[in-house]
Amino acid sequence: MTEPTVTIYHNARCSNSRGALALIQAAGIEPRVIDYLKTPPDRATLEGLIRAAGLTPREVIRTKEAVYAELGLDGATDAALIDAMLAHPLLINRPFVVTPSGTRLCRPPEVVREILPA
Repeated sequence: MTEPTVTIYHNARCSNSRGALALIQAAGIEPRVIDYLKTPPDRATLEGLIRAAGLTPREVIRTKEAVYAELGLDGATDAALIDAMLAHPLLINRPFVVTPSGTRLCRPPEVVREILPA
């Protein structure tokens, strides 16, 4: 059996994440599913996902989570935002999907279609 060519950083409680996973599976692909709340990415992986998706840490952090306000992250630097996401993975927006065609933050879930293998 070959390794999956699609990886989703997934939170089963998130409708966007479930939607992206369903679209991947509907395309006949069984992706590698990483429950990033249980297995958070390390710094290099998180920074790589953000960079590959063409985003900034500010664009990826979940500002509506209580811990965001508790940590006072409104004026934080990119490095401080990354630190906060590593310490509190719930702050990482989801789902990130990685395929040979690219990396996207799939919000809305249909964004995944841009990078699914043919």
